[in-house]
Amino acid sequence: MANSSLHDVLGEKQDAVGLLRNSQVGIYVYPVVAAEFANWRSEQAAWRNSAVLFDQSHHMDELIVEGPDAEKFLAYHGINSFANFGLNRAKHFVPVTPNGHVIGDHIIFREREDKFILVGRAPTSNWLMFCAAYGQWNVRIKHDPRSPSRPEGERVLRTHYRYQIQGPDAPKIFEKLNGGPIPEIKFFHVDWINVGSKKVQALRHGMSGAPGLEIWGPYEDKSYVLSCILQAAKDAGVDLVRCGSRAYSTNTLESGWIPSPLPAIYTGDGMLADYRKWLGADSYEATGAIGGSFVSDNIEDYYVNPFELGYDFYIGWKKDDFIGKAALEKMKGQKNRKKVTFEWNRDDVLKVIASGFEDGLPYKWIDFPQPNYASTSADMVMKDGKRVGMSMFNGYSFNERCMLSLGVVEADVQEGDVLTLIWGEPDGGSRKTSVEPHRQAEIRVRVAPTPYAREARENYADSWRTRKD
Repeated sequence: MANSSLHDVLGEKQDAVGLLRNSQVGIYVYPVVAAEFANWRSEQAAWRNSAVLFDQSHHMDELIVEGPDAEKFLAYHGINSFANFGLNRAKHFVPVTPNGHVIGDHIIFREREDKFILVGRAPTSNWLMFCAAYGQWNVRIKHDPRSPSRPEGERVLRTHYRYQIQGPDAPKIFEKLNGGPIPEIKFFHVDWINVGSKKVQALRHGMSGAPGLEIWGPYEDKSYVLSCILQAAKDAGVDLVRCGSRAYSTNTLESGWIPSPLPAIYTGDGMLADYRKWLGADSYEATGAIGGSFVSDNIEDYYVNPFELGYDFYIGWKKDDFIGKAALEKMKGQKNRKKVTFEWNRDDVLKVIASGFEDGLPYKWIDFPQPNYASTSADMVMKDGKRVGMSMFNGYSFNERCMLSLGVVEADVQEGDVLTLIWGEPDGGSRKTSVEPHRQAEIRVRVAPTPYAREARENYADSWRTRKD
């Protein structure tokens, strides 16, 4: 009998680490959008120097939650306060397990008192769909999953298009699009602007260190809206650079968001056990991959909590109750790890790359701009032979001319400390299709601020990006 759920896939041993480290899903693919429109170096530079256009229509799930209990449902299943969450606002929504560990995150928009749109990766969408079925909630959910990674010529349709324009010259484009100055839109607030003959919603947002606007609307308007954007840029005399999927996946290295923590759902009884039986055998959670030098027998060693990611800023402690509240109250008084940026040593990176041109077994290849060989990265970060952190997302920034990664370290690690990142998997590599035979390398990394980009640290609104300990 074929496996039907994550529980079945895990089998009697419930060996999640073995399953995910040897997943056959292949390299993580950003779907549909071309790999490059110009070249990824120029595309990265555009969000610093001119303006960049991101097509975000395909790589994220979209979830519409509506009904009389919509707010109560979401407030109960996320850590966030909903106290001042009015219409035309957005939030960074973070759900945790009953044990207080992060499942994922979404951007959530409030369109009506009883209607919300959530956008992000599959783990959060899957969890909320399960929770709606698991509890007694008067809500309706519509799920529009991300576009297929390999559509192979088949037509792809979504509910909404999403475009984001960022960079120092972006305001000139918005003014041309709108036919005059746009409304003053506060960070993570929504208003309406003109795009050709259309009225579209616009979110003040930013991912790459330069806040801009994200616009969206019915998918059937996508081509028309794109043509208007390109014409407006031309009329404004702005060098608007379309960003392909290779550069897109690196923008968060500069702004400090870790996009793919492992969803902490592989252990736990009760609700979590039921969830593993509900999740399909073809789900993200059942087919995803862990890659990197950190190998543990305990899948929980890969979990993170909101304090470690800087999301404690969001926790609605005054809410009567929400999933994970009791566990988070206990964590609050503990010494938690903290999120940092790791700046990789140039000479050590060059040593790894050079091994690909030498005889013998090379080090694990570093692909540019991102060595994206697993759904979740987990590389050991060491100090004096002791593991003191975990690198969780890595890539090359042409703007900074260096390799960077985001991760967590023990609380006593200080900015400026030089640590050692173990690059590559042990024992010649796992059985993942994205992993070639290789040996491990030691790469020195300097602990740097998060976000790494000064613009993001200094000019974003209050959030995990700007909060000081």
